[in-house]
Amino acid sequence: MLPLPPPPSHLKQSKNSPSTQTSSSNQQQTMIQPSKSHKQSKSSSTSSSSPSTQIVLSKQPMIHKPHQASLDDHTIKLKLRKTSSSATLLRSPRPTNPLIWCTAVLCVIFSVLLIVAGIATLVIFLSVKPKRPLFDTTVASLNSIYLDSTEYFNGDFIFLANFTNPNRKIDIRFEYLDIELYFFDRLIANQVLEPFTERRGEARLQSVHMISSEVYLPLNLSLELKKQIQSNRVKYNIRGTFRVRASVGLTHFSYWLYGRCQIEMTGPPSGVLIYRSCRTKR
Repeated sequence: MLPLPPPPSHLKQSKNSPSTQTSSSNQQQTMIQPSKSHKQSKSSSTSSSSPSTQIVLSKQPMIHKPHQASLDDHTIKLKLRKTSSSATLLRSPRPTNPLIWCTAVLCVIFSVLLIVAGIATLVIFLSVKPKRPLFDTTVASLNSIYLDSTEYFNGDFIFLANFTNPNRKIDIRFEYLDIELYFFDRLIANQVLEPFTERRGEARLQSVHMISSEVYLPLNLSLELKKQIQSNRVKYNIRGTFRVRASVGLTHFSYWLYGRCQIEMTGPPSGVLIYRSCRTKR
């Protein structure tokens, strides 16, 4: 066979010059910025020297999205609000009202005075060691007992009340004195005494006359009273309620005092005291 004729010269040149086509295409595309990394420049130089065809991607223009802009505006507004709120918090506080300062000072003064008074009272209490007054009876007389229709009680009873102030540094004043006479749990007589004062270590005897007139007694208590009269052993209960004021120098304090006595008498008309048990408590 005969050999093929050689290709035309203009086709050979176009085939062997790909770089010329690439460079012309590069001029039509957007040029790469010189601020890219060293790796990209190296790769571009390598690709230009290589005989393979080089493909250059151009930068796509950034498209502005309205939704993204609205989000950015909202973020900016939130930052401005936070900045304004933090600035409000960092503002200097307003001056305090003078009335509030005066009230606070008065409260502090009152608290200090209260603490001082409490300490003074405690010191006085520990140094003086106050004792409660005593209520007692040593003499009693049962003059008469009479039951009307077996349910209504009439009686005449006298006893000598003994009030004692055992304190050596405190004066005592009985401001209120109420004495009651009971048969079991039934009130049969009542007497209120006049107030009086006792000095340190002083004792006072007070005659108390208890008269009962037409006091109703249940049937069981009436039968029990008759039984005690027949056995010559009549039992009464005396209850005293007193309001006491103790004075130490210029200071004083008040409290309630309760006296309880259980007594046993012989039968009327000349009944005398044969047993007693008295105690005083606060």
